[in-house]
Amino acid sequence: MSIIFNAEEIFDLAIQIEKNGAQFYKTISDSTGNPEIKKTLLQLAEMERKHEKTFQDLKDELITGTEQTVYDPYNELALYLKAFADGYVFDLIDPARSLTGQESETTVLKTAIQLEKDSIVLYLGMKELVPPDFGKEKIDKIIKEEMGHIRLLSVQLRSIE
Repeated sequence: MSIIFNAEEIFDLAIQIEKNGAQFYKTISDSTGNPEIKKTLLQLAEMERKHEKTFQDLKDELITGTEQTVYDPYNELALYLKAFADGYVFDLIDPARSLTGQESETTVLKTAIQLEKDSIVLYLGMKELVPPDFGKEKIDKIIKEEMGHIRLLSVQLRSIE
């Protein structure tokens, strides 16, 4: 079966996730007294802002309002998108809002690692919906950068455990 999706909505989702990520890293950087962790978190916030711009540029390259048809013989992509929309895969609420400021650095870093994993899951699914000539390779690049974020966060986590 083919499903119809609006690519603009998918890019809006990715843009919002990157905005939330940048805000999350900025917020948690303000709560740490560890200068090395603070530096890493601020770098990650800047990287997320760059990802936001990349997704905005990809969205702008699409013809607004057009629909793409995706072959989906088992209705899996439709169910996957519904899971996104329902918040089962990725919650669009700003993750920084869930923090009290009293969390340990270990908890904050583990939370950040989980959020990065969640964003990778989203972008892998998103990549399946984007035609190759509409920037699929840029999504691959962002996925690799998100994986790099996990590496940076893991290094910081190991340094304090």
